[in-house]
Amino acid sequence: MEVDRFEPVEEGVWRLAPEGRMRVPALLFASRALLAAMDDKVAEQLAGVASLPGIVEAAFAMPDAHWGYGFPIGGVAAFDPEEGGVVSAGGVGFDISCGVRTLLTGLQAGEVRDHLERVADALSRAIPAGVGSHGSLRLTNAEMEAMLTGGARWAVARGYGEEADLERVEEGGRLAGADPAAVSERAKVRQRDEVGTLGSGNHYLEVQVVDRLYRAEVAARLGLVEGEVVVSLHCGSRGLGHQIGTDYLKEMVAAAARHHLHLPDRELAAAPVDSPLGRAYLRAMAAGVNCALANRQVLTHLVRRALGRLFPGLAMDLLYDVSHNTCKVESHPVGGRRRRLYVHRKGATRAFGPGHPELPPALAEVGQPVLIGGAMGTASHVLVGAAGGRAFASACHGAGRAMSRNQARKRWRGRAVVRALATGGVLVRSPSYRGVAEEAPAAYKDVDAVVAATEATGLARRVARLRPLVCIKG
Repeated sequence: MEVDRFEPVEEGVWRLAPEGRMRVPALLFASRALLAAMDDKVAEQLAGVASLPGIVEAAFAMPDAHWGYGFPIGGVAAFDPEEGGVVSAGGVGFDISCGVRTLLTGLQAGEVRDHLERVADALSRAIPAGVGSHGSLRLTNAEMEAMLTGGARWAVARGYGEEADLERVEEGGRLAGADPAAVSERAKVRQRDEVGTLGSGNHYLEVQVVDRLYRAEVAARLGLVEGEVVVSLHCGSRGLGHQIGTDYLKEMVAAAARHHLHLPDRELAAAPVDSPLGRAYLRAMAAGVNCALANRQVLTHLVRRALGRLFPGLAMDLLYDVSHNTCKVESHPVGGRRRRLYVHRKGATRAFGPGHPELPPALAEVGQPVLIGGAMGTASHVLVGAAGGRAFASACHGAGRAMSRNQARKRWRGRAVVRALATGGVLVRSPSYRGVAEEAPAAYKDVDAVVAATEATGLARRVARLRPLVCIKG
């Protein structure tokens, strides 16, 4: 991207002044090197977002930003319904509530290292992964409705986890306002036997070791100890979320003229928050969020059971669960007063700072954990929200792609990637070498640089770095 297109506001913060139909500026958080490496499409998409009705303050992009569908991945925007604000299916994305949850094990790396092959094989057998993967659960119509309204709470009530888990999940494990009737039958059919599955693409299950602490006191409050092992899951709402996105994007495009919306790009399809279509999408999206939370909760149970057989007595407490493809109703100060806003985070993570009233007591003093997944074979990070709540209290969500999946397949072969990672001490299990090639580590940005920029610009504070030992890929 041409850096000169942006005006430097402060170190690591770049501004694109309003022009054309833009209602607000665009602000991008990144080092100069990260900005220069971004696709020009990111600026174009941010300008499109900034032109949507009811947007307030700015259209934001995180340091991991790259081209997406409508909104850039790493895009954040908030809309005020009192000013004609909209909700955009493209601003949430197809994998609704895709997110990361991290589990503590208390095991030292040395206790696990000699058993890595057994650990990798056990997890690979226990966790259904890959395109079209099916789990052992097949939901009846009544169970589907209960899952879509209950989220992780439904899963815990079914025996997949503990009540204590829910305190460490956004929204207490269940997003209110979900309506299964707003979800198409096609979406429900796609999800009927996909609860408790990892999926494909950049989704993963990793066994990781805490290899560096940046803030020892905060790390201790979160239960992170240098040299100990954690397990992280990255997945979302599977076929149901994708179908919800597909269904409502079509409806929003068709209804744009009726709502007097000028769309700079059909991928920015939106509907007024207070319209019947906007409200229906929000109810369906909440059901998609609950589906993802239930999915990660069931997967947590499967991981605990598999590792518990290898390491009897393992507790595996939940550190936290965060989502990064959502639209949530939140209160934020804008223009000298607090306003009720619809905050879209697409490939971006909520990052409430210390003292935020929505945080559970155990996290109130340190801030919300922000779990940042790296590329396959590279580091992941744990951060916490910073005071001040920049970009509507948002942060990055991962490393961010540096090249497309098609480009990655042309450059690498999956078998070679698996061998190279094994040589470096990372065991990979995947049903698809094609998928491994698409997710080759070098197809992504440097996650350490992305996280450093996230901290330098005041979006979130680094706590710990996690290095992978085992990676289960779809």
